[in-house]
Amino acid sequence: MADTTVERKTRVKPKVERPKLYKVLLLNDDYTPREFVVMVLRAVFRLSDSQAETVMMTAHQKGSCVVSVYPRDVAETKASEATDLAKEHGYPLLFSTEPEE
Repeated sequence: MADTTVERKTRVKPKVERPKLYKVLLLNDDYTPREFVVMVLRAVFRLSDSQAETVMMTAHQKGSCVVSVYPRDVAETKASEATDLAKEHGYPLLFSTEPEE
């Protein structure tokens, strides 16, 4: 039998990092009705009634509250969608984003 050499090729798998996550914050104001805030949280962020009530009350008592955490583009889109919905109805409700630590 003849000598056969086998060469092995190694594959390099690139490491893909998970995207950094961003928090969507609900900022309290004294003018937007609580019922409207709950409606926005349910419509835009798909929270249940009890979750929306809890987030709204936490923001009301502490000044702000984390609504949810998403990749950056999703977080910014949801925050602007919720803020725009409030503006359409004449309320100063504000959502913002910040990087998660």
